[in-house]
Amino acid sequence: MKIAVTYENGEVFQHFGHTAAFKFYEVKDNKVVSSEVVNTNGSGHGALSAFLGDHKINKLICGGIGSGAKAALAEKNIEIFGGVTGDADKNVEDYLAGKLKYDPDKVCSHHHEDGHDCGEDHHGCSGNCSSQNKTVISSLKPGSLLLKR
Repeated sequence: MKIAVTYENGEVFQHFGHTAAFKFYEVKDNKVVSSEVVNTNGSGHGALSAFLGDHKINKLICGGIGSGAKAALAEKNIEIFGGVTGDADKNVEDYLAGKLKYDPDKVCSHHHEDGHDCGEDHHGCSGNCSSQNKTVISSLKPGSLLLKR
């Protein structure tokens, strides 16, 4: 089994589509036998699922992730564990022990024009902006255009 974690400075990076690197873990007999940090070479949202597929990844541990990325990863048969924070190595250990704390409903559904990523705490939103913004975004119909003031 091969696990990928969105990665920055030893931590789970909080926005899948903007990750500059993954840490890959090769697992045999439920133990990590090797790991390496792999640069994404600037791949964006659309290319990351192919990047992970090309590297034969089976599982992804990440912070926030959008529904489009989830769908693209599902097509590659990559199981997603989103909403994860903290130390990357510890989270992989927790996954292997059946103790990983994740949120399967964690979705990044907003844009980051102000430069903040999902999960970061800017203006008190913990990356989710206000509940009012969440309501507006969740009530949009597919194909709607969201304009920023």
